[in-house]
Amino acid sequence: MKVKVNEKCIGCGSCISLTDSKIFDYNDNGLAECIVDEIKKEDEEVVENAITYCPTGAIEKVDE
Repeated sequence: MKVKVNEKCIGCGSCISLTDSKIFDYNDNGLAECIVDEIKKEDEEVVENAITYCPTGAIEKVDE
């Protein structure tokens, strides 16, 4: 699984909190970004939660 954070991000930090900063982190603009190339199988559930709970729908799955 691959994901990206799109321009809808408002920097709320929900995804960062849900994944303990190991999948998402803030970029220089204070917005979230995915910091891994590929989501490990054991992290897929927590990333799915981050997608669900993102208030702006800024996290998208990327077609491989």
